[in-house]
Amino acid sequence: MSDNIKYMVTGASGQLGALVIDSLLETLPASEIGALVRREEAAAPLRAKGITVRLASYDDEAALSEAFKGVDRLLLISSSEVGKRAAQHANVISAAKSAGVGFIAYTSLLRADTSPLTFLAEEHVATEKTLKASGLHYAILRNGWYTENYVMGAATAIEHGALLGAAGDGRISSATREDYARAAATILSGDLPEDNAVYELAGDDAYTLAEFASAISEFSGKPVTYSPLSQDDYKATLEQVGLPAPIADMLSNSDAGAAKGGLFSEDNTLSQLIGRPTTPWKETLNAALA
Repeated sequence: MSDNIKYMVTGASGQLGALVIDSLLETLPASEIGALVRREEAAAPLRAKGITVRLASYDDEAALSEAFKGVDRLLLISSSEVGKRAAQHANVISAAKSAGVGFIAYTSLLRADTSPLTFLAEEHVATEKTLKASGLHYAILRNGWYTENYVMGAATAIEHGALLGAAGDGRISSATREDYARAAATILSGDLPEDNAVYELAGDDAYTLAEFASAISEFSGKPVTYSPLSQDDYKATLEQVGLPAPIADMLSNSDAGAAKGGLFSEDNTLSQLIGRPTTPWKETLNAALA
């Protein structure tokens, strides 16, 4: 494993990571790009694009250290294993330091240090502190909500004629995964940002869940209304439809945080980074329902 790789993306077979890889490939030769995945079966599609793929789990610091050898810049995409994230991210940061990685960008949460989305924010804040203490050159990409998070519930809302949630009248400034992926690729491959740089990233336009339900109705031609619930009732409803308790807790806490303004932002840093307006949420919803 002596080959040097200028840029590496962790979680590269995931939804966000795969989009970052594709964005990097638009401007960089594949020979400069590396991908970290956990399983061999996830490597083939990446290798087919000419990407160098290395295998390691966020739980295995020794394997991570080996995988990061020769890497100059690393994008740490946050783990999907809520509850294990802080420890897993600490492994990645420690391994990156021991391997001599020169720069890390990390995908955190919008205004993580003050966010009312306490369930998600806690581990992101812990990771940000670990990065700061590491002595590495780093940047934090504080991603807001993905529009797809609500779009994926549109079919169920149409089926039942109601969109459930606990966001009240909170406004949500979401953008697509592709928007956030392009920003990450820009930070990773462009001029190095100042050390300790923090980017608050969110969509250019915002909506309430009542407005989102109205748009579902408009695009589907079927009546859909927003049915606001308390955080506890929303959590119970999610568990009743089969979601594991920790996931139901995370989603209900996130919605309750949105009700307090945790997912609203008028900062246009994301669109500035990607060089265009963020993808309109109605466009993403309409395309999904078409």
